[in-house]
Amino acid sequence: MSRADKIREALAQSHGAHWHPTDAYSRAVWLGVGLVVGGMFLHQVELVLFGVPLILSVLLTDKPRGTPTVSVRPVPRGAGMGVAHTVARVDGADAEIAVVKLPGGARVVPAHSPDLPVEIRRDAWGPGVDLRLDHLFAGPDGMHVYGPIVGVEHVRTILPPVEHHPSGPLPPRPAGLVGIHRSSRPGDSTELRDIRAFQPGDRLRRIDWRVTTRTGTVHVRERHAEADAEIVLALDTRADVGADVADWASPHYGATTRPGGSLDRAVRRAASMAAGYLRQGDRVALMDLSRPQLNVRSGVGRRHLLRIRTQLVVCVQAAGWSSRVALRKLPHGSVVVLLSPFLDDDVAELAVQTRKHGHVVLAINTLPTPLKPDDETPWGEVAAEMIAAEHRLRLRRMAEHGVAVTREC
Repeated sequence: MSRADKIREALAQSHGAHWHPTDAYSRAVWLGVGLVVGGMFLHQVELVLFGVPLILSVLLTDKPRGTPTVSVRPVPRGAGMGVAHTVARVDGADAEIAVVKLPGGARVVPAHSPDLPVEIRRDAWGPGVDLRLDHLFAGPDGMHVYGPIVGVEHVRTILPPVEHHPSGPLPPRPAGLVGIHRSSRPGDSTELRDIRAFQPGDRLRRIDWRVTTRTGTVHVRERHAEADAEIVLALDTRADVGADVADWASPHYGATTRPGGSLDRAVRRAASMAAGYLRQGDRVALMDLSRPQLNVRSGVGRRHLLRIRTQLVVCVQAAGWSSRVALRKLPHGSVVVLLSPFLDDDVAELAVQTRKHGHVVLAINTLPTPLKPDDETPWGEVAAEMIAAEHRLRLRRMAEHGVAVTREC
């Protein structure tokens, strides 16, 4: 048994994980003995007759044996946000009644009842506790109970949802040899590139007989090659802000990110764009602007989409402010999708420099708009207007340097 198991067992024992008498048992003992003793001293037969049945009820009650348990069937890993259904199994051993705390409230059921249906609702992606079935078992006559027991927390990570969005721009000279986008290399696609004179090594099936008959020399048709695009999803996890400026400095509890905030919008769009690009056969990579150790190399296929969605959750869990942002080891001629609220000049300058290096840059603005000023501060409205004005200037500057900018996510 590991040390963690020993600690967990000790905590379970301290929370009543054994059969022990109830208050009714103690009251029966003390009241019965008191009535009998009092009746004998006072020479009152009625008191003795009242006390003897209480003492007999205690003496004739056996302490239950066995270890009652409550187990739950795990929720399928593929279940996403919304409602998920499972069942809880109650094994009462020698108990008669079980009290189980379900998400909808506590239920009193027979200790050997059929499986209990359990409905779980999760409205946010990320790690979280699905349910914890606290329970209590009562023996015959309610003289002994087992518990209360603090149930095991069933933790499950819900991956960011995938929504259908149109694909972004693609590079004119994507990397790779096989794909669905036009490349400058000659190949075997259906798009005509050129008609030229026959050269040694050309295949006979490429001969253009019309041009050959008209000119008297053998000519062949040269077509474009189809190539994959290299997509880099660059995620800015330094700030998670919502539309209410007053909440920017306060931490958020209860979910991985602020619902509808900049980081939530960025992760949802990144997961959706990754699914869209991978669906058409492109190579997709994920980069964290401030934590390069969390980057995911480019790849293809369904497993790679699952890897990216899982890593998006990891990036959000490690999110925090960083003074430096960088994009390292970008593939040549790649499309960089930059998802950020663009609240500082560093990330805007990074987008411009990346564009100057020859990459196609798509800047997706994840800042919720319009901003709601802080009503409790006399300068709240002015501060919100200044933030919005600086934000518009950054977007305009990036657009002037050839960065494709979306006004909102």
